[in-house]
Amino acid sequence: MPGYSRPCRYCDQLVPPDAEACPACGKVNPIYGPSCPICRTHLETGWKKCPSCGLPLEATCPKCGKLTFLGDYCTQC
Repeated sequence: MPGYSRPCRYCDQLVPPDAEACPACGKVNPIYGPSCPICRTHLETGWKKCPSCGLPLEATCPKCGKLTFLGDYCTQC
């Protein structure tokens, strides 16, 4: 059974439930927030470590050099 479209978390346009990228803005992971690259646990922006596996969730952005949350995009730039 198909699911309902949901708003993209970046641009608020409706996105099909199985979309890997938003058809309007092109950003990846448009519906669900970030997940841990090791254990795939759902993460909240701003967390310092993954609650399941303990992976540090802060990284240096290769573009601007600032410390940012380990997600799909830099929170600074």
